This record gives sequence, structure tokens and C-alpha cells, in this order.
Amino acid sequence: MTGPGTAARPVLTIDNLVAGYGGGDVLRGVHLDVAEGGITCVVGPNGAGKSTLMAAISGLLRPRLGSIMLAGENLAGRSPRQILRLGVVHVPQNHSLFRDMTVTENIELGGYTLADRATRARRMAAVFEVFPQIAGWARQKAGSLSGGQQRLVEFARALMLEPRLLLLDEPSMGLAPRVLRDVFGAIRQMNQAGTTILLVEQNARAGLRLSSHGVVMENGQVRLSGSGREVLENPEIGALYLGGAV
Repeated sequence: MTGPGTAARPVLTIDNLVAGYGGGDVLRGVHLDVAEGGITCVVGPNGAGKSTLMAAISGLLRPRLGSIMLAGENLAGRSPRQILRLGVVHVPQNHSLFRDMTVTENIELGGYTLADRATRARRMAAVFEVFPQIAGWARQKAGSLSGGQQRLVEFARALMLEPRLLLLDEPSMGLAPRVLRDVFGAIRQMNQAGTTILLVEQNARAGLRLSSHGVVMENGQVRLSGSGREVLENPEIGALYLGGAV
């Protein structure tokens, strides 16, 4: 199955990826391309291997077999720090801000590998251009923000390194329905500003509507891929994962 999301050349190519925990394989031969400049959304039931896939890409989990190629560099077996330096930034499911630090201080931490102060200042200015609403919270303690606002600050922090690939693992997890529009709007803003995004999302309908490319995982393998619209409108996928026909 192909679609508009497959037209751009891939920035990330995963081939025959096998990985898991404690001797058990969760990922069982995953093949996946992430198109440069797009939003690729991975959906599927609990236990399908979505978060395990993100952990393997970011270096938190060492694959047993297979390759994860980022612009010609194999990420498999590299440390999280090495992978970060190659341009892959991972925003995890759980909130990860330092609650007693200000919003500005939290965002600055995203650029901790940048030695040059002028570069950090330029990146901060660019982040506020993408998320002007965050500038108004700059001096507030991160712990005083709502869950949705904290998620936007986590996105902003991730952009400090101008990632080649941004991994978003369940960004809507634990958020009230009324703030989801802001979070998904922020993902669109980051992509429109030039960031390639790989998104794992429990809210499959919203994630696929947002995305240029959709991937369905089941039992540790890719079952279906295509444009976000094609996957969303596939009748079998609708029945299995989206609560009925679209």
C-alpha cells in the first residue's frame, strides 16, 4: 500500500528489526521507512511493540537483529548519547520536565550539548517563533503548568537540538480531551517548521488524520502501511483498531 507519505526519500530505514526484553522478542522483524519532512504515525493495539520500537531507535534498547539506518548511519547498538548527537530526539510518554525549574531553564536544558552560548540563544529564539505561546510562560515554574502546557514545553525543549528526526511517544497520554487540539496543533507546527516526526499515538484517529504516512503494528510486526488517510479509511483497520468503520 502506498500513498503521498511514501514519495519523499526516507530519513530513517528500519530493516528486519528484532528486539525485546529479558530474552523475549517484542519486535519480530520490523520493516519501516520514515519519510523526510513528513509525519509518520504508528498505531496498533497495546502490546504491538510501538513503544519498544521507539526505545530501539533512540538507543534505550539494544536490538538483537536488524538495522536502523539514519541517513547512512546505523543506529543499532549505539548509545542514547551517540544517537542524540546524530540528530534523533525522543520525547517520552511520561512528563519529563523539572518541576521546580522555570520553563526557560527547562528549554535551555534541551541544548545542553551545545557549547556555544550564541547558538543556544539563537535556537531558543527559533523555538519561541514556533511556539510563541510558550514565551508567556517563560518565568513560570514548570510544575505550575497544566499537563497540556507541559507537553508543549517538552516539544520546545526537543527542538533546541534542531533534530533530524523527532520521536514522540504517546504525546496525548493522560491529557484531557479539551487540550488534545493544542497538542496535535503543536505537532503540526513543528512539522511545518521543517521537523520530521515519528509519532506513536493511542488516539489513532487523530494521529492518522494529522499524518502524511500511517503504519499499523500488530504482534511486533508492521501489518499495514500507507498514507495516513489510506490507513484511516481501511475498513479492516477501522473495525480492528478504530472502533468501527470510519
